[in-house]
Amino acid sequence: MRRYSEAVKAEVRRRMGPPQRQSVAELSKELGIHVITLYKWRKAWRLQGEVVPASQKDPEGWGSADKFTVVLESAGLNSTELAAYCRERGLFPEQVARWRQAAQDANAQPLLTMADQKDLQKRHQEDQREIKRLQQELRRKDKALAEAAALLIASKKIQAYWGEDEGD
Repeated sequence: MRRYSEAVKAEVRRRMGPPQRQSVAELSKELGIHVITLYKWRKAWRLQGEVVPASQKDPEGWGSADKFTVVLESAGLNSTELAAYCRERGLFPEQVARWRQAAQDANAQPLLTMADQKDLQKRHQEDQREIKRLQQELRRKDKALAEAAALLIASKKIQAYWGEDEGD
């Protein structure tokens, strides 16, 4: 197994992260480092809380974990520091503000209690039974309607047949 220096890892980290966001495939081809090695490094960096997007997508397409990491990293920064932080990562302060608001809003919903969850589950089961009953009723009525239509068509055919015979 080949060992890579910290300088090489730092360069790969820099190129994977914003603003460059080079893909693992590009870096592997260009640097001759196996893709599995690069994926392991990226996973380790992400577990350490670093912003290493999983794709070349623009920041709005990042996953929630990457966005939340940015929110955490930038939480204590003043506006000047935030602007520098954003420039360094190819972000806009407005994006970070939206992500921060989304993180705050995500926790605004109160959690359901166990009783509420059981009640919700019970209502869901009742709804499923009602849906099944209505579907059965609909199938029964569809069959009755098809039978009535067939009888009507047969009746018209018989009338047409007997009507022609009487006219002869």
